[in-house]
Amino acid sequence: MDNGGGRKVKVAAVQFACTDSPSDNLATAERLIREAHNKGANIILIQELFEGHYFCQAQREDFFKRAKPYKNNPTIQKMQEIAKELGVVLPVSFFEEANNAHYNSIAIIDADGTDLGLYRKSHIPDGPGYQEKYYFNPGDTGFKAFITKYAKIGVAICWDQWFPEAARAMALQGAEILLYPTAIGSEPQDSGLDSCEHWKRVMQGHAGANLVPLVASNRIGTEIIKTEHGDSKITFYGNSFIAGPTGEIVAIANNKEESVLVVEFDLDQIKSQRHGWGVFRDRRPDLYKVLLTLDGQTEKPF
Repeated sequence: MDNGGGRKVKVAAVQFACTDSPSDNLATAERLIREAHNKGANIILIQELFEGHYFCQAQREDFFKRAKPYKNNPTIQKMQEIAKELGVVLPVSFFEEANNAHYNSIAIIDADGTDLGLYRKSHIPDGPGYQEKYYFNPGDTGFKAFITKYAKIGVAICWDQWFPEAARAMALQGAEILLYPTAIGSEPQDSGLDSCEHWKRVMQGHAGANLVPLVASNRIGTEIIKTEHGDSKITFYGNSFIAGPTGEIVAIANNKEESVLVVEFDLDQIKSQRHGWGVFRDRRPDLYKVLLTLDGQTEKPF
C-alpha cells in the first residue's frame, strides 16, 4: 500500500495449537486472521498443515484420507471468502491429492479472493517424527514469486527453509517478502535436541543475504500420534517470527502462547537498500555450476 512515504505493507504471522478437528482449526485460523486484519495486516501467514495434527509422526495408510484435491478444496474456498471480505493476502497450506500423487502444498490467495496458484513443497524430510517422504511426493512446481495486491511474495514450506538456494531462487524472481509456514518442534528420538535457535538463525540468514523481510509461522502445543511402534510425541516450539531485511528479528512469539505478530515494512526503502548493497549486482552465476550437482563434481571421474 502506498501511504505517501513509500510502498508500506503490514505482514503478519499467526501461531496456535492445533486440535485434530479441521473445523475447529479453521475457526481458530479465521479468528486469528481477523485479529491480524484488525491490527492492519495486509499479508497474513498461517502455519503449515493447520487443518489437523501433524500426522507425519507415523506411517499410516489411513492418514492419506486427510488429503484433498486442489480444485474445489473447501478450506481454500473458505479462505478465498475471508481474503475477499477483509482484503488480505492468505497463503493456505494443505495436504494435496493429485490423482495418485500427494503433495505438501500451499495455495496463494490474493486480496480479492483470487487463487494465484500453487506451490508444492520441494524438499521432503524423512526422520523420526517427521516422516514426510511416506506421504508426499517431491514438489514439481519449482520456486515461484507471486504478484499479489500488496507485494511480490515468495512462499516455501518448512524443510525448504533450511536451503539457501530456495530463498535465493525466489528473491531472484523478484520476491520482496519471503514466507515460510512451518511445523517443527522436539525430536522424538532425542529429548535433548532443540533446533529452535538454529531454525531461526538459518532463516534470519536468508532475510539478510537477500535483503528482504521474512515471515515464519509455526504451531505450538504437544501432539501425540499412534504409530506402529506405540505413541509418538512432539512438542511444537512456536517462536513464530518476523525478520527485517538485514536478518534482525523485529517481532517474535514465545513457545507456548497463541500469537498474532504484525510488522510494517516500507518496500520501496528496502528495495533501495537491497540495490545499494550490491549483492545482486555482484553475483557470478557462471561460477555456480557446482550448485547443480549433488557431490560437488562438475566433471565426473568416470
